[in-house]
Amino acid sequence: MPNFIQQPKPFDLVGDPVLIAGIGQGFEATLNWRVHEGHDERTGFFNVGGGTGEHGQFQVQAAIGNAAFQLDRLFVEVFEESAQDGSEINKVIVPVIYGPRIVPNYIGFRRHVVRAGDTLSKIAQEHYGSSAQVQRIVRANPLLISDPNLIFPGQELKVPIGA
Repeated sequence: MPNFIQQPKPFDLVGDPVLIAGIGQGFEATLNWRVHEGHDERTGFFNVGGGTGEHGQFQVQAAIGNAAFQLDRLFVEVFEESAQDGSEINKVIVPVIYGPRIVPNYIGFRRHVVRAGDTLSKIAQEHYGSSAQVQRIVRANPLLISDPNLIFPGQELKVPIGA
């Protein structure tokens, strides 16, 4: 069984710390985590299972607040370092959306189910008090919104919220 990340799911909206959970195994019961976007990264390690060959559940709070991320799309990685040559093996990668790059003082998100007659401007006005904040919603929903002029009743959008 390979390492498996159960949280976050692909394209989840995350904050700081990034909560990483799953099932894994590593050499001498050690796995590594990395959160990056190509310009900066934060890394750490944790223990899982009882030793080499044994799988166990893990849950890590990956503190990334002092990273100088330039993008709002990050990659969460969990991997084992090879005992043979130190290379990264059994790596799992999950792309996520980093809320603090979208709204200042990110604390979470609201779910908005699109109703007939909704527009992104109307939704932004409702949640932010300004119709000019449409891009926040677009950036938080890359799998649902490819054209800001096309949203559909029944879509469930994540609306990132700051303190």
